[in-house]
Amino acid sequence: MHRVLVAGPAAWNLIVRVADLPPPQPHALFARSHHDSLGGTSAGKALNLARLGMQVTLLTLVGDDDAGSRITAGLRIPGIDLVVSPSANGSERHVNLMDDQGQRLSVYLTLPMPAQTVAVAPELIDAADVVVADLADHARPVLRAARRAGKPVWCDLHDYDGVSEFQREFRDAADYLFLSGERLADPEAFLRERTAAGSRLAVCTLGAQGAIACERGGRVIRVPATPAGEVIDTNGAGDAFFAGFLAAHLGGAPLTECLRQASRAGATAVQTRDLAAATLTPELLRAGTPLT
Repeated sequence: MHRVLVAGPAAWNLIVRVADLPPPQPHALFARSHHDSLGGTSAGKALNLARLGMQVTLLTLVGDDDAGSRITAGLRIPGIDLVVSPSANGSERHVNLMDDQGQRLSVYLTLPMPAQTVAVAPELIDAADVVVADLADHARPVLRAARRAGKPVWCDLHDYDGVSEFQREFRDAADYLFLSGERLADPEAFLRERTAAGSRLAVCTLGAQGAIACERGGRVIRVPATPAGEVIDTNGAGDAFFAGFLAAHLGGAPLTECLRQASRAGATAVQTRDLAAATLTPELLRAGTPLT
């Protein structure tokens, strides 16, 4: 069984569904529905990886509050070893407005701050086959320790614009780099740039246009999006894609198959309100049958 160390955010979120995201002007907005949900990109990756048979150690910040109790309860499942550092100002919380096109506007209610210096146990790094460092300041010590230990580092830059300073350390340290193409003028050029700069592989999701990957050496592969049928909630789709790719990669699948399985994993995620679909299995991702 492969062991994956994931460091980064876990959150408790309020998801509010609206017809359209609000324009930048004063007005009233009526919700179609709302619900509370476990969130956070690292929580999403951990849950999907565990469903795909990986043994995951998740390092995250959690406060001593009701949201923290809900977060930890949602993450204490078979396949996840949860290692919590205390937050000085409460657990991470967002309000996510979701429109009918699956677009999201995320409002941070609480951004957790470590109550003490985040220590990385060397044995956790040593035991990991892969280290995933997500976009959070408290993940930076894990990122640096993994680099010193020579572990493969995987980073997800989300909707990176190619220049923002916050993501720079993660971008430059990643052996395997993932992001969405929402804010890139030329995703393929960016992927080529990053593999030329040292990443072994760079992958960009392109929504309905599928995904594109570039290996070191310049080989580029594209795959179409997997039809998902009815879209219930797009939260966590990118984390499911990432997890599907990583699990396939650790299982020895070639690049095109990793992308195909990742696309299927992302499609399962939008069919549920949960971060990881109950139907997600390695067998489902390897199958050639439609998901709809």
